[in-house]
Amino acid sequence: MLKTLETQLLESRWDDKVARGMSESELLLYRSNILGADKRVTNYGGGNTSAKVMETDPLTGEKVEVLWVKGSGGDIGSIRMDGFATLYMDKLQALKSLYRGVEHEDEMVGYLPHCTFQLNPRAASIDTPLHAYVPRRHVDHVHADAIIAIAASKNSKELTQEIFGSRIGWLPWKKPGYELGLWLENFCLENPEADGVVLASHGLFTWADTAKECYDQTIDVINVATRWLAERSDGIPAFGGAVHQSLSADTRRKVAARLMPAIRGFVSGNQHMVGHFNDSDTVLEFVNARDMEALAALGTSCPDHFLRTKIRPLVVPFDPAGNNTEAVLAALPDQVDAYRQDYEAYYDRCRHDDSPALRDPNAVVYLIPGVGMITFAKDKATARISGEFYVNAINVMRGASAVSEYQGLPEQEAFDIEYWLLEEAKLQRMPKPKSLAGRVALVTGGAGGIGAATAERYLSEGACVILADINEDALASVQSSLSDRYSADVVRSVVMNVTSEEAVAAAFADACVEFGGVDILVSNAGIASSAPVEETSLALWNRNMDILSTGYFLVSREAFRLMRVQGMGGAVVFVASKNGLAASPNAAAYCTAKASEIHLARCLALEGAEAGIRVNVVNPDAVLRGSKIWEGDWLEQRAGTYGTDKDGLEEMYRQRSMLKRSVLPEDIAEACYFFAADTSSKSTGNIINVDAGNVQAFTR
Repeated sequence: MLKTLETQLLESRWDDKVARGMSESELLLYRSNILGADKRVTNYGGGNTSAKVMETDPLTGEKVEVLWVKGSGGDIGSIRMDGFATLYMDKLQALKSLYRGVEHEDEMVGYLPHCTFQLNPRAASIDTPLHAYVPRRHVDHVHADAIIAIAASKNSKELTQEIFGSRIGWLPWKKPGYELGLWLENFCLENPEADGVVLASHGLFTWADTAKECYDQTIDVINVATRWLAERSDGIPAFGGAVHQSLSADTRRKVAARLMPAIRGFVSGNQHMVGHFNDSDTVLEFVNARDMEALAALGTSCPDHFLRTKIRPLVVPFDPAGNNTEAVLAALPDQVDAYRQDYEAYYDRCRHDDSPALRDPNAVVYLIPGVGMITFAKDKATARISGEFYVNAINVMRGASAVSEYQGLPEQEAFDIEYWLLEEAKLQRMPKPKSLAGRVALVTGGAGGIGAATAERYLSEGACVILADINEDALASVQSSLSDRYSADVVRSVVMNVTSEEAVAAAFADACVEFGGVDILVSNAGIASSAPVEETSLALWNRNMDILSTGYFLVSREAFRLMRVQGMGGAVVFVASKNGLAASPNAAAYCTAKASEIHLARCLALEGAEAGIRVNVVNPDAVLRGSKIWEGDWLEQRAGTYGTDKDGLEEMYRQRSMLKRSVLPEDIAEACYFFAADTSSKSTGNIINVDAGNVQAFTR
């Protein structure tokens, strides 16, 4: 066992001091948040909670009973008050007279808006009847691993009775909906002393008359199951025991960095996908086990797990003892194609006349012996959460296979959940993806003003960003700021010296492990120097060339290598300078290196075109605010060159421009966004000057 019993048991998070003085609806929120704070209770978006609260009717002024229940698509761990749907209980009871039977139960969802209390815009979920018809004031529904291990066992009814006796009942598998709500009501009426019920292949319902009693009930029931499983499985090798040994952590990441871009290229045909890598002890125990492939083929059981992870994972035939990475890469196209064909056959076997069209047939979960698990989804958070759900499924399979025989959801039932018309309607209501959704950008010089502004512009359009810079402290500050605004899921950083081949290669490998690859390179690392040519030392000349020319070559070469593996095209954006087109006095080394960047971009545009890799240049001029290169001697040197002081230099540049305007980092970021977005999909080898107008820099 990976964990001791003490670490597996849940501790109560309820704090009477915090809860004191809360209203019933506030207690529901508190209970929901502390339940959702532990992934062993329920995963992101999984489960739901409710309370029946006496409220004042806004029309009559009378007290009425109102159901507060988690709204559609919510997450109990992060829900706020506006995340709950509120419905009149008397109207929910009245719906029973409209119910035409299980063949028509989906139509009942259309009646739920007619039960809304106080015009609450939060949509009620399909699970609303499951809470409404339980005749207790507080109800929890969670997907705890320990409970689903029982629920997904072949003899789950007998195990439930053995563990809980009459305290917790059992109901056979039934798709969530109106009929299941009536089943729960009937169970409660026939078993008034019961504290809850296990739903086969699904999860746990518990109830009580106060919020704290309901919370305590839920935690205790899960812990009873956890203890029982631990005792019954003690000494039994998990999943039939290990047949592979894990590679070292560094080697695991190296293998993942090789495989993830290739897989990403195969699965991104309809939209760019983002990857997530997990090599936790739980995952490694599973992927290294004898029974892994057989269990994986059975699929997951809980509907929430299944919706996130698809019918089954794809097992990558990697041999950790032989480290056969090249052979695996060579076989991947056929293996991915076989998975697609198998998925399409599953769709054809199970589809109904009114089923939604076939969706993406690619796997979500990839299991790699000795290495770990990779998941791909339309964004980083979804990829991570999908992986978390499969970890839950692993825990379920461990428990079920140790005490019984694990069984996944029957194929037709799984299909009916995945292609449920109500789920399809929910998908159709999703907002249109942002312009850079699923894209991954690596920005060098990411800690500077232009780099940070460009990263923020990309993040605002749905991209994931890796910030690369040599300044570790500044890098950490920018990463923290952007993570706070856009979430830690989508921002990473790497300390990188662009003049080091090893550092550049390592940075791109990190990007592959963190996100699956790179679609956009913004080459922005920079320095600046000023000196008359006769005072320009060879060291100064070489430093400019190393960073501004050689550095741009090294990061571009690595980007090209990766983008060709992905086979998805890409965008390379050089942040050069007006000085690359228009010479400036006392800056020969800087101007020459910038001119080198521009011509390198043209060469790369020629080479990348056949692979769909576009290479373009943004030429800024006089971006003083937020720029790292203007913090040192360069500012004083340029001020001296033009006979002004530091304070007057920005004004001098403004007046020198044709438009008499200052150029800001955000202006450069906008041009970098244009060259990364599909709006410039037919542009390569081009230059945009963002300099407020300089006739000497007009391209010819």
